[in-house]
Amino acid sequence: MSIEITQQFIEDIQILITEKNNESLLVLLEDFHYADIAEVIEDLSIEEAIYLIRLLESDVTSEVIAELDEDIREKILSELSSKEIAEEIDELDTDDAADIISELSEDQKEEVIAHLEDIKHAKEIVELLRYDEDTAGGLMAKELVKVNENWNVLTCVKEMRAQAEEVTRVHSIYVVDDDNKLIGRLSLKDLLTTSTKTAIKDVLIKKVDSVNVNDQAEDVARVMQKYDLEAIPVVDEIGHLVGRITIDDIVDVIREEAEKDYQLAAGISQDVEADDTIWELTKARLPWLILALFGGFISVSVLGGFGDAMRQFPELFFFTPLIAAMAGNVGVQSSAIVVQGLANDSLRGSLWNRLVKEISLSLLNGLVLAILLMSAGMFFLGFDFKVGLTVSISLVSVIIIASIIGTFVPIILDKRNIDPALATGPFITTSNDILGILIYFLIAKLILGF
Repeated sequence: MSIEITQQFIEDIQILITEKNNESLLVLLEDFHYADIAEVIEDLSIEEAIYLIRLLESDVTSEVIAELDEDIREKILSELSSKEIAEEIDELDTDDAADIISELSEDQKEEVIAHLEDIKHAKEIVELLRYDEDTAGGLMAKELVKVNENWNVLTCVKEMRAQAEEVTRVHSIYVVDDDNKLIGRLSLKDLLTTSTKTAIKDVLIKKVDSVNVNDQAEDVARVMQKYDLEAIPVVDEIGHLVGRITIDDIVDVIREEAEKDYQLAAGISQDVEADDTIWELTKARLPWLILALFGGFISVSVLGGFGDAMRQFPELFFFTPLIAAMAGNVGVQSSAIVVQGLANDSLRGSLWNRLVKEISLSLLNGLVLAILLMSAGMFFLGFDFKVGLTVSISLVSVIIIASIIGTFVPIILDKRNIDPALATGPFITTSNDILGILIYFLIAKLILGF
């Protein structure tokens, strides 16, 4: 059940901390999930948070620390000794432990690892630290349940009981050969309904999806989403079973990628949050604002090149913002759909077919909008047929061009290993604005003859 953390509740916690009323604090937080305690701690001062961390048991606070926002966790860890951090790390699964240790300085990493009591746990954490955090190796945990194909069911069950003590959740039972190569998985139903003397090799399911330690996190997410998996085994370059990735880690990957793409689409170049410093927010926003300013300057220059047209046909000026806005809107719409397709791997078919489809779609939309615009302009604004024809043809042309750009720019970026989400932000909007204005006046010059 979700618990609502109110401001009054936070104030009550703060009062109890001030009074050092440890007994009441423990009673109050006794039934709280670690995620709720993390939410409470994020609303406290660092001193108050440290007080709670040191008060509660390590099996709780370790999960709380793993759940905290990275910036807050960094501040809390800076106040804890290496020995205190090691006590928290000892309680965590290897993937969460490695994530936290990776945030420490090199010197403190060594100190914390040296203080770990479980030598096997420490070795596994060190192994995980060697992998890039955005790969399957960086996501995986070492805790899993595996059995040998040559065991019988009875031996298998005994070994599973021993291994399961170190695993928080048992999603799957993996089968390996004598060289620790992944060769299949076990069905719990088959295990329960088979004679205890039956060899595992006779009941294993050979079809098992897996990922390589060097696979990118986004690719792992696609595989797990496609096959609706709660966990997936990870193998090394020669097929050895080295870990597993669970759905909670993939949800984090999907969320982080969505946040990054959303910020790129909004013209923010770094991962920032509302409570970051002014300097950090400025660094993230300013580059794209400079780009927009530069694009606006080019637009003004383009308009300046058609000064004579403005003097002869002043009504053209009033439709300039409309043309530019439609170019930007259509470009963003097209690029957003393509970026979404690239993200979930649903973009299918040849580039030629996509080109034909986009031209057909934009032509249909452009004609409908042009008819509405020309009708409204002639009946309500009273401009002549030539001006109406100019604006209408320009609108259709701009919509088609913007749609094509919005479709193919993210595809090209993706093929060059550049985040295609860049194509949904100020980059595509600004470029389409400039191009839209240029097309508008070139068509006007062709029809009106200035």
